[in-house]
Amino acid sequence: MDDHPDVSGNELPDPLVLSDGSGSPPPPSEGPKIDLRDPHAVRRELAAVYRDMRTNRILPTDGTRLAYVLDLLRRAFETGDLQDRIEDLELTLAVRKRGAHDNKPRPSRFKAL
Repeated sequence: MDDHPDVSGNELPDPLVLSDGSGSPPPPSEGPKIDLRDPHAVRRELAAVYRDMRTNRILPTDGTRLAYVLDLLRRAFETGDLQDRIEDLELTLAVRKRGAHDNKPRPSRFKAL
């Protein structure tokens, strides 16, 4: 297994080499689930990754990869939010546009008895 020093000089195993040599990824971690349900949670997790890099708990290369994926999630939330806002604006404009035409008498859908 290739070892490389972390920022403090300690030897760490190469994170890309699997310890069992099977060539397959390890099973999912049974650790605590990471809350990524909204942009605020993603921001908190990004801050935690940053703190872990600053305190040498994780390698900067690993932290950078995690931060990249977290930023993708943040942008996905942002895109969804912007899409929702655009749809709301379009709906508001459509209602206002119909309202401007409401001054004209509309033909009745019901026949007079």
